[in-house]
Amino acid sequence: MLTVRIPATTANLGPGFDCIGLALGLWNEFTLELAGQPGEIIVETSGEGASKLSSDSQNLVAKTMMDETWPGMLPTDSGIKIKCVNGIPVGSGLGSSSTATLAGLIFASALSAHAVHRSNAEETLTVVRSQQNLDRVLRRAIQIEGHGDNVAPALLGGLVLVVKDEDVIVQQVEFAAQKVVVCVPDFHFLTSAARSAIPAEYSRSQTVFNIGHAMLALVALRRGDLSTLRRALSDRIHEPYRMPLIPGAEQVRTASLAAGAEAACLSGAGPGIIAFATQNHDQIGNAMVDAFKAAGLQSRYWVLSTITSGTEIIAQS
Repeated sequence: MLTVRIPATTANLGPGFDCIGLALGLWNEFTLELAGQPGEIIVETSGEGASKLSSDSQNLVAKTMMDETWPGMLPTDSGIKIKCVNGIPVGSGLGSSSTATLAGLIFASALSAHAVHRSNAEETLTVVRSQQNLDRVLRRAIQIEGHGDNVAPALLGGLVLVVKDEDVIVQQVEFAAQKVVVCVPDFHFLTSAARSAIPAEYSRSQTVFNIGHAMLALVALRRGDLSTLRRALSDRIHEPYRMPLIPGAEQVRTASLAAGAEAACLSGAGPGIIAFATQNHDQIGNAMVDAFKAAGLQSRYWVLSTITSGTEIIAQS
């Protein structure tokens, strides 16, 4: 019926806590089919996390879809089958859960459009791809996630600034293309642990420091000025409290810089570390793997491009 391809993202970007995200060239692909017995929901997953993710309605894609679906929108003559082909490691700081949330919301809108335009697949696709629907999907995804620095670049692509005011302001920012190295350890870092590590209040000096450095990070990314980015990614809001919870994380960042990276920080809430570099990417990745190994953790690294493209919605015959 419908396939969506959604890219990985790196969020927070040092001082840009809950505000700055960037899309990366690694993808999860989800396909929605009307198949099986009425009322049945089956989820088939291959690739990253296949052995860990639920194969029924408790899977995050299916759960999000069903939470956003009215009973009258569901097919009465067949079940629902979702296929997930995952290239993004689970629990890595690369936005895997955000891709699942977005896929579930898009699939809910597809079921709604299908219920209205049952005999017209082209019209269903037009509705799902419409700017009005995608705006609604983004707003709802931000509500579900609580912050938009992962879901916004995953849907829109590129470098995105998200500001929560009375409403949510989402602004795409021009940026210079980069290659990054992301090293992800085999370490289960719960989102709840990452959130609870952060203080409830900050000093005036910490707040002013982060405001200035977040603005500087956007300027550096826009210009492709990695020497400035190295200083801009300094943070006093979340990294000082999360880094110590990830064995070897600080040493990995130091190792990446020693191996030739220009700048490095946590990817999202972690446990992955992202390093920006113009060359020697594999050398940097291997140095990061060695540093995690010294701390007792196995890890993998990816060399990824920053990308301007976001979610792709493709019709299935």
